[in-house]
Amino acid sequence: MRNIGKGIIGIVAFTSFFMMTMGSFAADYSHKITEKNMDFEWTVNGENLDVRISAKTEGWVGIGFNPSHDMRDANIIMGYVKNGEVKVSDEFGTSDTSHDKDTKLGGAENVTNISGKEEKGMTHIAFTIPLSSGDQKDRPIIVDGETVVIMAYGAGRDSFNTKHATRTMFKVNLSTGKK
Repeated sequence: MRNIGKGIIGIVAFTSFFMMTMGSFAADYSHKITEKNMDFEWTVNGENLDVRISAKTEGWVGIGFNPSHDMRDANIIMGYVKNGEVKVSDEFGTSDTSHDKDTKLGGAENVTNISGKEEKGMTHIAFTIPLSSGDQKDRPIIVDGETVVIMAYGAGRDSFNTKHATRTMFKVNLSTGKK
């Protein structure tokens, strides 16, 4: 009987670990946009936005919301997977061409439910962000209006210090998925 109990505990522990590492990959998303070999999938989940971004790269992938111009003032989330470990950075567009960590600029890290994987030349990162974090380095995301989205990915190197290989920008209504 004792071995059966240990076996059940092992199965529960494995299942919990699997669900934590797979995170948002098990989830279905309400909307998807594909541009320049990058996918943006999302679901508005109450006061949060559940996101999965993917790109044809073994480097980093990133997404930003509501820049005032180019990258300036955007809430930017970047991520990569190295040796099976997911690294994510919550950043703020400090100029048209640069960004820095929210925490370095006096803001807060507001990204939760982080997961990721790298397979067959693709990097996939999933996470949740609040629609309105109250953070001075995050502009509120209005789901029923037009949201400007910027996306980019780095070529083949797992580092946030490499420049993007490809980038794009589009406008979308996050409630309806209409561009």
